[in-house]
Amino acid sequence: MLKEGEKWEPLGNGIKVIVSEEHKFWTDTVLLADFAKPKKSDKACDLGAGCGAIPLIWSREGVPKSVTAVEIQENACEMLNRSIALNGLAHITVLHTDLRELDGKVQYATYDVVVCNPPYKAAGTGIVNPDASHKIARHECECTMEDIAHAAAKLLNFSGRFCLCQRPERLSDVITAMRQCHIEPKRLRFVQQRPDKPPKLFLIEGRRGGKPNGLTVEPVLMIEKEGGAFSDEMMQIYGAYKEGYL
Repeated sequence: MLKEGEKWEPLGNGIKVIVSEEHKFWTDTVLLADFAKPKKSDKACDLGAGCGAIPLIWSREGVPKSVTAVEIQENACEMLNRSIALNGLAHITVLHTDLRELDGKVQYATYDVVVCNPPYKAAGTGIVNPDASHKIARHECECTMEDIAHAAAKLLNFSGRFCLCQRPERLSDVITAMRQCHIEPKRLRFVQQRPDKPPKLFLIEGRRGGKPNGLTVEPVLMIEKEGGAFSDEMMQIYGAYKEGYL
């Protein structure tokens, strides 16, 4: 079932995902999956699903009712389809397409939750990785923040949730893009590695068609506690995943 350069990554509760050097996930993926956690009855979509870690993490607890995993890279889609088959998760559907070209491929205005772990670097900034898969994951070469927000707005039903993570320096870009697409920011949480470091990430949730203002800034999520060990909250977020790795 595994190809050269691939391995199984256990996620807990018997769920595992195929990862490779080109397609893998990090702590921000786990944090976003927890922040955006859907209800059992929800219909969800993961834009830029990569290896599919977010839908598979959700599946540890049997949620949501269905997930559409949108991914532009064919090899990532093929990996995810094998992970789905091994785990027997018929509620996850992989859609190999550009998130800017969803017309006629999904039913708009029917999703309760849309999530995205987007490229962190704006087009034309930073050192561009020569590897194509890493370039797509890290730089806005295939889609911009505006493209992502536009896709989410079309997918979501009224009051549906759009959740993503980004670096703090992109906060104004994210809020602007969301509001341009009639998604109103409602929850914001910064993530710090440790108390003496500035935030390295933020998690944000917007509501499709939400009333302006009313943004709640939640307490900072601290990854490490004094001494360098994971904080109690991080241990809770990792959940069953920590059994093999923490």
